[in-house]
Amino acid sequence: MRSGVTIGQAAAYVGVTVKTVRHYHKLGLVAEPGRDGSGYRRYGSADLLRLVQVRTLAAAGVPLAEIGDMLGGGAQRFAEALTEAERRLTEQIKELTARRERLRRLADSDRALLGDRAAALLERMPALGFDADETAALRDGWVLAKALVPEGFDDYLAGVEQAVEDRHFVALIKRGAEAATWSRDDPRIDELATAMVERYLANPVLLRTVTGLQAGSEAATRYQLIAHHGAEQGSAAARLTTLVETRLRAAGVRIPRP
Repeated sequence: MRSGVTIGQAAAYVGVTVKTVRHYHKLGLVAEPGRDGSGYRRYGSADLLRLVQVRTLAAAGVPLAEIGDMLGGGAQRFAEALTEAERRLTEQIKELTARRERLRRLADSDRALLGDRAAALLERMPALGFDADETAALRDGWVLAKALVPEGFDDYLAGVEQAVEDRHFVALIKRGAEAATWSRDDPRIDELATAMVERYLANPVLLRTVTGLQAGSEAATRYQLIAHHGAEQGSAAARLTTLVETRLRAAGVRIPRP
């Protein structure tokens, strides 16, 4: 290549655009070759080699600001710079992989918000007789619980895992969900509260579904936000929750007061 090639040909050979070649010139990464008798710059083999080196490093993710030092610092400096570039790329790959995993988990919102253990429990709810609305309400309450009392959420889930094995208790909880449609003065609310408290006390492990939601600080505020979530003040559901709490306190169970 004694006479060299034009900038357009050089760019095509190397696999970049003419604009990119000129940008490399502007940054001082590639020296501008001399002009021929017609006033055109001609790129020789050494120029093309330099262009290939710069393009390869840039494509590998090496910042353009570092390429000049890499190519001009000798073999040892070049090797060290490549090692550092590889380390950065490895970190980027890890971060991108983590982001991809988070995106995949977001496709399953239950697992993204609650984790595998809680999601697995939610998946069991339809088989236990809970409809879509009841399961959704349960999910929302759990999301709130995990956010407000993260340190107690695992203990709470342990209680739920025990509770779903207790058919009598599951039936009472389903009955409680139905109570949301009752009148606040419905006498069945008092009866249901009594039955629930008796079941709690007969099987104390079930109390973890209550005590697990109690935070170390601001316990009353956090507990009330979770326990009364979705129950409008003055509603049948709110009255049922309040009756159960009052009777459990009377039996010696520690439950934060509003």
